[in-house]
Amino acid sequence: MAVKRIVSNIATDRMDAARAFYGSILGLEPVMDHGWIVTFAGDGMATPQISFASEGGSGTPVPDLSIEVDDLDAIHRRVIDAGLVPEYGPMREPWGVRRFFVRDPFGRLLNILSHA
Repeated sequence: MAVKRIVSNIATDRMDAARAFYGSILGLEPVMDHGWIVTFAGDGMATPQISFASEGGSGTPVPDLSIEVDDLDAIHRRVIDAGLVPEYGPMREPWGVRRFFVRDPFGRLLNILSHA
């Protein structure tokens, strides 16, 4: 037996806000939409992962989700253009990532990162 996938589920009745943030800002595509649930996906392939942390690194709070992107600067610009204010960064961290934290429309703290 093997874990094939791990999916985050965020409770909301604001699917338009999910589409705007996760679709327009992060560039994810809706791959399933039943009205009551919309699942977004990217092009990449990754192994299932789940992390447990006592802090978010560099003294930051533990983020709800970490999202790796290929162009951190482009996503940061989209966040700023959308009128959102990052809560941390962008910073180059000693463990080899550049990242910033921003809240999604549902109040979740996101760690948007790119490996250096």
